[in-house]
Amino acid sequence: MEFVEPIREKRQIDAIKKILRSNNLRDYTLFVMGINSGLRVGDLISLSICDVLDNSHKIKDRIAIKEMKTGKSKNFPLSSNCKKAISEYLNSRSYNLNEPLFISRKKNQSLQRAQVWRIINGAARDVGIMDNIGTHTLRKTFAYHAYKSGIDITLIQRLLNHSSTSITLRYIGITRDQLDDVYLKLDL
Repeated sequence: MEFVEPIREKRQIDAIKKILRSNNLRDYTLFVMGINSGLRVGDLISLSICDVLDNSHKIKDRIAIKEMKTGKSKNFPLSSNCKKAISEYLNSRSYNLNEPLFISRKKNQSLQRAQVWRIINGAARDVGIMDNIGTHTLRKTFAYHAYKSGIDITLIQRLLNHSSTSITLRYIGITRDQLDDVYLKLDL
């Protein structure tokens, strides 16, 4: 498995969102959910419509799942961007509550990891990103931007279920040089 990078530039995230939204609301919603939830792609594509909608077809405030890789429960709120994307996407199609949220063209089957890779990689290339991009890029982008916005690394570590902060920093691409810059720039 190749090491992939987060999308570091907000303008590139916005450009990808614009491309995906104009091409396919499913792909746009997948991207928005991925970069705002930090879910692994397997958990993301395993979501059912009943995971995001209640019985009266209203978008839930929170998603509760069991992570496939760790077996741990994860319960998190949906951001307003996620709710808006889900609403727009589901209003554009017919569905029942028990089917996959991210349905493939083969009805009643969820998107597969390879399809998600093609979607994310294609959109990244369209906006000029030449770094290694893959399905894990969504999760890394979530963590990277959380860190850059000032969220404590230990909270991000906990959200990602990592065993140490050093793993989390390496995971999101924070290098020793960037850490050393703190010392050099502070220079009190």
